Amino acid sequence: MRTFKAPCRTAVVTLPCVGTSTAYSILDALASVGRDWEMLHGARPKAKIFDAKMLSVDGAPYVDINGRRITPDGSLAKFGQPDLVIVPDLHLAPDAPLPDEFTVVVPWLVNAHAEGAIITSVCSGALLLAAAGLLDGLDATSHWSFCDVIAQKFPHVRVRRERILIPAGDGHRIVTAGGASAWGDLVLYLVGRVAGQDEARRLAKIYLLQPHTEGQLHYASLIAGAQHVDALVADAQVWAADNYALPTPVAAMAARSGLTERSLLRRFRKATGQTPVEYIQTLRVEEAKQMLETTDMPIDDIAAEIGYTEPSSFRNAFRRYVGMPASAYRKKRLSLAPSAL
Repeated sequence: MRTFKAPCRTAVVTLPCVGTSTAYSILDALASVGRDWEMLHGARPKAKIFDAKMLSVDGAPYVDINGRRITPDGSLAKFGQPDLVIVPDLHLAPDAPLPDEFTVVVPWLVNAHAEGAIITSVCSGALLLAAAGLLDGLDATSHWSFCDVIAQKFPHVRVRRERILIPAGDGHRIVTAGGASAWGDLVLYLVGRVAGQDEARRLAKIYLLQPHTEGQLHYASLIAGAQHVDALVADAQVWAADNYALPTPVAAMAARSGLTERSLLRRFRKATGQTPVEYIQTLRVEEAKQMLETTDMPIDDIAAEIGYTEPSSFRNAFRRYVGMPASAYRKKRLSLAPSAL
């Protein structure tokens, strides 16, 4: 891994579609390293460890997606060569066209990486790294709602939707983090890497940051919006949403479509990226998640309600799709629910 001479020159890339709260959280956390722990304990602050700036394409003020006027610290071109680049989350619909600003930021990212910088992303910011070709041939993660889109648009990327943080590439100079709140996981990793684990632990204590060690699958909505134009498959999806609990839903879908099950499988997978069986499984598991969150129904009864004749089959499917047992999911979601007043 690359070592740095302090301070670590850090570029936090910003665009009108970038999540402002994430960008400023990263800037504040990095600025506090070597300063705030010392301040709280009556010690002399250390020399600046991160020199982090929020940089846009031209450095000019802009209005973000929430209508706030944002003034960057400067432009990408005038910053010079960074040691570290962080791309925060992008407020875009997963299937939206790539913003025009990508045409300027992409070559800048590629050049910064070629000159030795560590390039990182939070949440949907991985879309920008993928567009730059920096994720080709690598494992990468993003917010669960963007993982399928990245996999479809950039087939050379090995998308790992279950992961929260993935260092990859030569010298681990590409790092992707999952959902927007995974900025904390990324920052703790980067602080530990640049300034040492003691500094990372202190930062975690100051900001009350706790890594998402359980991954992000249990946060994910498994049913993505239909992003294809196959009317027959779309009709099958609509029908399946109301009939997934039937004993043989795939056979019924094929009969309804007028296709053989094999033909339906090929056409369904081409349109959605899933087989009909996988799609039924996601519908069932998504419904089970809702029932676990909102009812106290026994898990075996939930399994029967959504179409599983064997509770063990449901439990295996739930663990595979969600990344944890159904009982653990219920316990975790209840712990996150607001307390009754």
